[in-house]
Amino acid sequence: MMKKLFLTLFVFVLSLSYGLAQKPIVDFSQKPPNLDSLFPKIAAEKNDTARYYLAMSALTISETNPVEDMHNSERILLYGKKNNDLVCQLLGYSCLCYDYIAFGNQVKSLEYGILANQVAEKSKDDRLKTFGKAMLALSYLTMGDFDKAVAYNKAAVEAGSKYEPDIINTCAVNDMGTIYLAMNKVDSALVYTQKAYEMAIKSGINYWLTSTYLQFGTIHAAMKNPTLALSYWKLALKESDRIKSPKFASIAYAAMADFFYNNNQKDSAKIYATLAISSVKNTAFQTLSVGPAKLLLNIYKGNNLDSAFKYSEIYRIANDTLYNIKALQQAQLMSVEEESRQDQLKLEEEKETEAQKENLQYIFIALGIITFFMLFILFSRKHITNTRVIEFLSVVSLLIVFEFLNLLVHPLLEKVTHHSPLLMLLSLVAMAALLIPLHHKLEHWAVNKLVEKNKLTRLAAARKTIDELEAKA
Repeated sequence: MMKKLFLTLFVFVLSLSYGLAQKPIVDFSQKPPNLDSLFPKIAAEKNDTARYYLAMSALTISETNPVEDMHNSERILLYGKKNNDLVCQLLGYSCLCYDYIAFGNQVKSLEYGILANQVAEKSKDDRLKTFGKAMLALSYLTMGDFDKAVAYNKAAVEAGSKYEPDIINTCAVNDMGTIYLAMNKVDSALVYTQKAYEMAIKSGINYWLTSTYLQFGTIHAAMKNPTLALSYWKLALKESDRIKSPKFASIAYAAMADFFYNNNQKDSAKIYATLAISSVKNTAFQTLSVGPAKLLLNIYKGNNLDSAFKYSEIYRIANDTLYNIKALQQAQLMSVEEESRQDQLKLEEEKETEAQKENLQYIFIALGIITFFMLFILFSRKHITNTRVIEFLSVVSLLIVFEFLNLLVHPLLEKVTHHSPLLMLLSLVAMAALLIPLHHKLEHWAVNKLVEKNKLTRLAAARKTIDELEAKA
């Protein structure tokens, strides 16, 4: 009894440990691992859930460096295609969908979002469905197609409810609030934002709490609850400090500055707009200074020329920086897309080479079987065989040999003839012209051999009959 109890306890602890090992620990503030060192781990991992979170660990930088994230997404997608790994295909397509949103390319975003959703549905895996449908919903949101955004995001939330909370299904619930807020359905936005908050607190997956608090602030500002709005924005500031995110801090300060400016409290608006600018000074998010600097320029314009000039310069520099960064990102994006195109071509060539090897093997096997039957017929001394069988088999073998040689020399012919249809045809005709005379000679030899064998077989049968008759006499 004790042994059975101990064994049960051991299995439970082992299952619990395995379950904990599969739980996502994703920190978007950390630099992602090197893909070259990550791919062997992904290949060795047979559990889809563990492989999902392993691959996702390299795709956690969309908010800080969408170009690098796009590069990693392309490589993971290519790995998924090469190894028929739906998990990596889904992650690649989904993250590319999200990154193209950052670049403002709605068409590309939608294209990858649709592909992500197709892979997710093919996989029948709820984690993949959550990610794919959530990204497609965001793509439709940026296009202003709210009906589709709601439909796909609801499907993402439903799929996400079927497994333990992770950063994606928590984000999907929060996005539901974002979509309803964009539709000006404040009550529905509040319901889903509250649910996202409860999921984050209960699960400990709290990276997006800053975004949730910011959303709460905007919702309560729309509901004319200024005290609650400011309280949530202050919570967002504390949370951004905890995760050391100057980006979220600047967004929170800017939201408060806009709130005070719209309520004609210009002194408070000045304070928070200034803090929004200083929080991202000399950081990668300096372009977030554009909005607060413009607000300060509007405040000081006409009554304080020195300050107006100061913030007009900040606005100009931030705007120029934004333009330069966008231009640089577009250049980097072109480079990433070209690398992706080259990798895709390489993958297609590898698949074509592999398929050709398989075809050669099949043809070689078929040729071996035909040859075996021909030799068996020719050298068997027990059966009399019709010469037409040999003629038929010789024609089949000719066709197989021709196809075998065609597959063997086809890549070389393509290079030599530069894919010219006329030259390719002439080369194949020349090859056939060499094979046909050889085929006729072999067929003639085989038929003669068969006739000779048949004579010997008949003669042996006749001798046997005579011997039997003599024995009876």
